[in-house]
Amino acid sequence: MHDPRRPSRVSFKPVVKAPPPRRGSKPSGEIPDVKKELWQEALSWAKTIVFVLLFAAFVNNIVIVNAWVPSPSMENTIRTDDRLVAFRLSYIFREPQRYDIVVFGRDGSNILYVKRILGLPGESLLIANGHVYINGSDVPQRYDFIKGPIFGDHGVRNPETGVLEPFIIPEGHFFVLGDYRSNSADSRSWAEPFVPRGRLLGRAVFRYFPGFANLSNR
Repeated sequence: MHDPRRPSRVSFKPVVKAPPPRRGSKPSGEIPDVKKELWQEALSWAKTIVFVLLFAAFVNNIVIVNAWVPSPSMENTIRTDDRLVAFRLSYIFREPQRYDIVVFGRDGSNILYVKRILGLPGESLLIANGHVYINGSDVPQRYDFIKGPIFGDHGVRNPETGVLEPFIIPEGHFFVLGDYRSNSADSRSWAEPFVPRGRLLGRAVFRYFPGFANLSNR
């Protein structure tokens, strides 16, 4: 029998609330729009690809020159079929130096050339017995990087005396030679022997194929 003086015992059942739906999730029972999701995914990939292509174009046209060497004219420093990178911004803060290896173009040609600077603007340069002499000096320039024997005399032949006189390098121009002197077409043989400053595309900094090699200190 129930005693009215004792309180009644009431049992409570806990109320469990469903967690709120996560942002972006579909309400229960709603069919996902597969076509829309695929379109968004494709658009995301397209943006990524466009960014990568624009970045690659910027780097290749503003920052570096990616060059393939098809000839042996720079052996043994650079060999046939080597691939190298030249830095386009090298000469923003300093002028080209003697012995720099440079990538450049020539007027009237779409071909890129890789050679070494030997003569600087305003200098006189004479090649005698294969050795390079600057400004009438009796001391030849470095030749430790040259492949094979060095020989030959090169300069400007005086039509009256027949004497071989030095090249006079104009301001803003450079005299370039290949390291494989006996197998290189360069400033010795070109009708216009000097390379204008504006045609220098960059300084070769490293070879990346086959294998890595630092070219900035050669």
